[in-house]
Amino acid sequence: MNVIAKIEKINYQVTINSEGHTIMADEPIVNNGGNTGMSPEQLLLSSLGSCIAITLRMYSTRKEWNVGNISVNLSLETGNGTTTINKEISFSESISEEQKTRLLQISHSCPISKILLGEIKMNTI
Repeated sequence: MNVIAKIEKINYQVTINSEGHTIMADEPIVNNGGNTGMSPEQLLLSSLGSCIAITLRMYSTRKEWNVGNISVNLSLETGNGTTTINKEISFSESISEEQKTRLLQISHSCPISKILLGEIKMNTI
């Protein structure tokens, strides 16, 4: 997988391309951006939220559990060198406490959760 992020003349506006898909990132106006796309932090949470939702849909479908719509609400808090991601997961259909407990456990096993919870090394070439 390869992602290319490119910034040109417009302050903080980044065009992101990967495998035929294009999205925009930007900073909000309060940070002198143009607010033409999500901020990098929002994109990080979007990646995590979509991964959790997809993983839960796959699992619930395999188990033949009707959970209805899956909503993953995420927020990010930073300070003192620590980052905390808060997540709230809800389902539009009634499910048992046992199913909900299992689905919340499964949410930690999505690939992006595993990346964020594991050791991350970055190489700059």
